Amino acid sequence: MSGSSSTERLSVQPLVRPTAPHTVRLIGGAFRGRKLPVLDAPGLRPTPNRVRETLFNWLGQDLRGRRCIDAFAGTGALGFEAASRGAVAVAMVDRNPAVVARLRAACKALGAGQVQVQCGDAMAALQRCAAGSMDVVFLDPPFQEDVAMADLLRWAARAIGPHGCVYLESGQPWEPKALHPLRLHRHTRAGAVHAHLLVPGADGAASLVDGNAHVSATVCAHVGMEGRKNG
Repeated sequence: MSGSSSTERLSVQPLVRPTAPHTVRLIGGAFRGRKLPVLDAPGLRPTPNRVRETLFNWLGQDLRGRRCIDAFAGTGALGFEAASRGAVAVAMVDRNPAVVARLRAACKALGAGQVQVQCGDAMAALQRCAAGSMDVVFLDPPFQEDVAMADLLRWAARAIGPHGCVYLESGQPWEPKALHPLRLHRHTRAGAVHAHLLVPGADGAASLVDGNAHVSATVCAHVGMEGRKNG
């Protein structure tokens, strides 16, 4: 090759750490199109639009009367999407005071009175939930952190009782046997993000359809949401 040699050195560009986007846009419900500011904090990673769209299609879009907890709230995207779709109560938990302050400001800007933001630990927040008090638990821990997932899932399963569901986001797919006492109901992948929808295991499966007024094509029918009384 003209003008080159085998000893020619290539210039190496310095590695640049990817940063979170400055805003994340809500994609459905009453707050659709509204933007949430994103703090540039370690481990803060908004759930991608495509994954959120799939998740709330799984949940049936209409969350009126449902109670949710976003145990690793971060940007608040999951919790605010739930509130936007009618959830009657959404608890957001994060241990970073700066993130909590940003979430509380977002609540005020959106007029999301059904959202309560707590500064604290995800495990402790789930332990405080009364058994069966939640319809949906969102678990989206920082990918690089070593979390006690078995304990988180055990407390999340207690919080939802036999009629709810747990959303788990991770950087890898989880084997079904590692999800006890829950079972995998749906899974999708978008780039490095793996999204799992979990429902109570075999012991609770028989009661999931009890009292359902009709059968939906969405996961709500499987977790008892469609047939439950709002409020």
